[in-house]
Amino acid sequence: MTVIQNPILKGFNPDPSICRNGEDYYIAVSTFEWFPGVGIYHSKDLKNWRLAARPLNRWSQLNMMGNPDSGGVWAPALSYSDGKFWLIFTDVKVTEGSWKDCHNYLVTCDTIDGEWSEPIYLNSSGFDPSLFHEEDGRKYLVNMVWDNRVYKHDFYGIALQEYSVEKQQLIGKPSIIFKGTDVKLTEAPHLYKENGYYYLLTAEGGTKYDHQATIARSKTLEGPYEVHPDNPLITSMPYPRNPLQKAGHASLVHTHTDEWFLVHLTGRPLPKTEEALLDPRGYCPLGRETAIQRMEWKEDWPYVVGGNQPSLEIEGPDMPEHPWEKDFPEKDDFDDTTLNHHFQTLRIPLNDKILSLTDNPGHLRLYGKESLTSQFTQAYVARRWQSFTFTAETKLSFQPNSFQQGAGLVNYYNTKNWTGFHVTWDEEKGRVLDIVTCDNFTFDQPLRNEQIPVPEDVEDVYMKVDVHTEVYRYSYSFDGSSWTEIPIDFQSHKLSDDYVNSGGFFTGAFVGMQCQDTSGQNLPADFDYFVYKEH
Repeated sequence: MTVIQNPILKGFNPDPSICRNGEDYYIAVSTFEWFPGVGIYHSKDLKNWRLAARPLNRWSQLNMMGNPDSGGVWAPALSYSDGKFWLIFTDVKVTEGSWKDCHNYLVTCDTIDGEWSEPIYLNSSGFDPSLFHEEDGRKYLVNMVWDNRVYKHDFYGIALQEYSVEKQQLIGKPSIIFKGTDVKLTEAPHLYKENGYYYLLTAEGGTKYDHQATIARSKTLEGPYEVHPDNPLITSMPYPRNPLQKAGHASLVHTHTDEWFLVHLTGRPLPKTEEALLDPRGYCPLGRETAIQRMEWKEDWPYVVGGNQPSLEIEGPDMPEHPWEKDFPEKDDFDDTTLNHHFQTLRIPLNDKILSLTDNPGHLRLYGKESLTSQFTQAYVARRWQSFTFTAETKLSFQPNSFQQGAGLVNYYNTKNWTGFHVTWDEEKGRVLDIVTCDNFTFDQPLRNEQIPVPEDVEDVYMKVDVHTEVYRYSYSFDGSSWTEIPIDFQSHKLSDDYVNSGGFFTGAFVGMQCQDTSGQNLPADFDYFVYKEH
């Protein structure tokens, strides 16, 4: 028997949408302000997954310049029909206040890792759209509808509208088919047809610790929908000691072996040994992750095997195991002409005026751009935290001539919450190492006037960060062998959804390489390698 350990997609990989094509399985996840948009993972056994594609990788498909923190790509929905893949996604432009300005699009591709089409605009009435393929060939879009009226609840209900493949647009009038339960915040609709019923799976309760998945069924597509007698389908809310919290936002898959599984969002809080368990329930710097549960049917209703809370271990499907080679090297020497899929940038693609793997072959060159607080043009290349304990390391060549220039290693949540360990310049000391922190938009330089001078005969500076669950520390070396740790503890929980004051709370901690030059000289920094090693 194969045993699957949860979560299956570690680190910031939320809002999973699973689909099957033959004996291949794919999960699409949200990426928010990170570019390229959407991550699609591939598996042949539901246990081992590899990052196969980032389909929204062109300006013409996705322009997030100026998008707010936690805006951008919300809740993609992936399906396979008519010999091709269909991907529905939202680009959210406003996240705070009475409005959610968001636009829904469709792209298609014959293969997961091919060149996806230009987007077809669908609507802007709300987020979390998905596409239902009816047996007769007709297609329908479902999405939640946002209510901006101050005296009404924001989540108005789930809308259904037909989509015309020939006209490449929605046709007819939308209708509200489900208002949700009294838990409210009804979103993330997915439709399925089975046993003579239409099943509508939604998320409710918000995406924090009250999260849950609700399922309802109807004999007709338009409803009315009756709610599962033992709803919710899955939740962690009554189970504060379960290591998998925030369970909700789910999707179903019927395997080629005639088994049923549910993938769902989850979060793993940092351990709490000296604090009360319930309030607050915890902080999740790894962000919202993806887990999987086995399903069973009783009287034409789906149930999670073992009860409606998530399990750390489940019995896998009746399929041979299919492990993959690692899709991210422990050490990336930047010898390729394209970046590894796990690296992303903020909001926009970085053209050769900002990022180059060929200007200095064997190096990642970043030309200094705007600060880490910018929502427009940053030169920052990073990857997710996917473990509570890891080391990230790089080797940097950078010759600043102004205190407005800095390059180095950055741990980042959003424009208001990050720490940066930089090579910069001081008018008295010359090149120095310094640390800058941003804590809910309050800035500090904890080294004060004790910045670390870089010896004049040193060309390259080695920098690393060691993450030890609750805290992380930076270190440096001038020869690559003898390291000096800076004795300042930075709190991991400050890079979590649960800590931020504003600007959305939907992503997770990243670590990576950054170069900024607010003088406008566009000074380049060369990174020789990047190590990400989990412990």
